[in-house]
Amino acid sequence: MYRWFRKSGRMAPAGLLYVSSWADETFERCSQLMETHDRALPDEWMANWRDLVDFEVYPVLTS
Repeated sequence: MYRWFRKSGRMAPAGLLYVSSWADETFERCSQLMETHDRALPDEWMANWRDLVDFEVYPVLTS
């Protein structure tokens, strides 16, 4: 996955903004914080990666 990322970039559609990410110690799990006003954009972004990774989505709001 990291090789693909270096080659292709984040592949996020316009309007989906990368905020930050974290990886566990073994690089087996990565959390991405993305921001958008259009709920369809994360689905489009995840479709670009579906053949390489599995996703769990947790919508959040500011406090």
